[in-house]
Amino acid sequence: MKRVRCPKCENFLTFDETKYSEGQSLVFVCDQCKKQFSIRLGKSKMRATQKEERPDELEYKQAYGSITVIENVFGFKQVLPLREGDNIIGRRCVGTTVQVPIETSDMSMDRRHCIINVRRNKQNELVYTLRDAPSLTGTFLNNEILQDSDRIRLEDGAIVTIGATTFILRTGTITC
Repeated sequence: MKRVRCPKCENFLTFDETKYSEGQSLVFVCDQCKKQFSIRLGKSKMRATQKEERPDELEYKQAYGSITVIENVFGFKQVLPLREGDNIIGRRCVGTTVQVPIETSDMSMDRRHCIINVRRNKQNELVYTLRDAPSLTGTFLNNEILQDSDRIRLEDGAIVTIGATTFILRTGTITC
């Protein structure tokens, strides 16, 4: 099964590519926005989508760490890198800029849901701090809801739930 993204609303549509031959044109109508668009089957010059890449948590271990989004009915497993400073995490949506966009159809996740701050302490170790953005449904750390003023320090393996989506923090080991 292959996935194509609607160019208007970015909704994913799936189809069985084995039923068609290379070079053939297919026309789709988006279920959400009703936009009609077409694609031509063939070798893509673009890189593979993250789902096909089989994301690896160890890939970002040498950097500032990552979050691993757990696969559920709203989306697939994703490994998203973190950077130094504020990492705004939220639902990927056209027109919304976040540093860590999660591809999901989970509408209970805000476009800007929570923030993980990555910084160095005096011992040059990476420190991770979680706070709510604030969001409509709240941010949960190990099933405990964060208050608007909470700034909670995270350790490797911390389990965070935003909306109906859960991710695990994987800390990095970058040194200067």
